[in-house]
Amino acid sequence: MLALSSMFAATPTLAAQAPTSPPSAHQSLIETTGRADVRIVPDRATIMIGVESRGATAAAAGADNARRQHAILDTLRSLGLTSDLLSTQNYSVSPEMQYPQGGPPHLTGYSVSNVVRVEVRRLEDVPRIIDASLAKGANQITSLQFYSSKADSVRRVALAQAVANARADAEVLARAAGGSLGALLVLSTEPNEIRPIGTPIAMARMAPAPTPIEPGEATISAVVTARWELQGGR
Repeated sequence: MLALSSMFAATPTLAAQAPTSPPSAHQSLIETTGRADVRIVPDRATIMIGVESRGATAAAAGADNARRQHAILDTLRSLGLTSDLLSTQNYSVSPEMQYPQGGPPHLTGYSVSNVVRVEVRRLEDVPRIIDASLAKGANQITSLQFYSSKADSVRRVALAQAVANARADAEVLARAAGGSLGALLVLSTEPNEIRPIGTPIAMARMAPAPTPIEPGEATISAVVTARWELQGGR
């Protein structure tokens, strides 16, 4: 279910204008901003699953890392995740140093990190993907984000409502000024990035119960600015 709300603002940010002929010097104008917020339940998720390994040499750390990450990927594929849903996000090899007081720094080993991005098409799979990855050696889950596959169509619903809100405000202003609302001269919208919902994941312990995940709701907003001709008026 979509929940709609509106807000009137006085100072707009203009973008993507579609101007008509410029107003004359004596033409009276009304400018309004309309906003609409639509709430939607996410149906997709992305998880960043990583393995960090340490060893006396880079080769030793890399070999341990590869063994564990292979086990994780094999397990994820066995859960039904195809290769197009799995991609390496980051791979790094770093020396680890100690800096004793009064002495020169010296190398103590190497750290290897491999992070895989997992696209989840069914939210009910998120807990078992996380739990299975932890069981196979994952020790980094740096991000879990929820989003909706219907975000673009929902934003268009919000845009239509935002335009209606802007017009309703303009009609009130026109009547209050003793006139009526004339032609629409300019209509613009702000660029709107649809942000996924981020959820922190605690790695301090592994509970025997499945990892609880609550995606909640996302809010998709649209803002439009409109400029109208005022007919009549004081």
